[in-house]
Amino acid sequence: MTLSMSDTLRGNALPAPGQTLGDHLRFWRERRRMSQLALAAEAGISARHLSFLETGRSRASREMVGLLAECLMVPARGRNGLLIAAGFSPAYPERSFDDPELRGARRAVDLILAGHEPFPALAIDRHWRLVTANAVGTRLLGALDVAPDLLDPPLNLMRLVLHPGGMGRQIVNLPQLRHHLLERLRVQVETSADPVLAGLFDELHAYRVSDDVKPEPGIAGDYGGIAVPFVLRIGDDTLSFISTTTVFGSPVDITLAELAIETFFPLDDVTTVALRRIVGWGTEPAP
Repeated sequence: MTLSMSDTLRGNALPAPGQTLGDHLRFWRERRRMSQLALAAEAGISARHLSFLETGRSRASREMVGLLAECLMVPARGRNGLLIAAGFSPAYPERSFDDPELRGARRAVDLILAGHEPFPALAIDRHWRLVTANAVGTRLLGALDVAPDLLDPPLNLMRLVLHPGGMGRQIVNLPQLRHHLLERLRVQVETSADPVLAGLFDELHAYRVSDDVKPEPGIAGDYGGIAVPFVLRIGDDTLSFISTTTVFGSPVDITLAELAIETFFPLDDVTTVALRRIVGWGTEPAP
């Protein structure tokens, strides 16, 4: 029997509040498939000292917790868990994106989104829920032929693309894009150990691509494997994009650490002209 992603995660679940620093260290060390010896060597400490930290025979300093978290590539949310378990205050606050303290970050995100027009750009949270979008992205979402409830907040971008009532029937290269998105989501689950993402992966993986959906010849090989195009048909128009993902380089808040901006670039002038018409920007390509 094949275990689901959620079942696999339950077999190695994130330590609950109140568990020890050793529990947290073992959890992340096992997820990264590192032995005590390998982690000790990476951190520049003795395996004996690391063993004492995991068993509670030695108390870790805040600096040591930070060093081990860095070696284990623990995300910001997990680093807070390590620090709390070691008896320290968390390093990263978690605030709503609408919090006044994040006003500057919100302004920066809005500038990035607006600066990408006349092309679509979306900001999403760690669970692929839409946080905000530029005007073009909002109008393009409104032009989709999808089940209305998939557009209800909180709108989940992964579900919107891969749900049977979603964008799949309009995506020309759905099998190729589906494989790419599921692999991207699988890596996120492996990295973060997030049970919500694991459940989302299982849900989306269970959806089947219709037998009459075939990848169009030429699309998969046009970019030499370095980019996966996103080819969307809206009415009589076929829009071809590639996308990039932007994250904050030095986040000081969990919300910012987990925010991603997806920007879409047209692959041809036909897409540029059609997109401008669909969203009401006229028909001339941008200079």
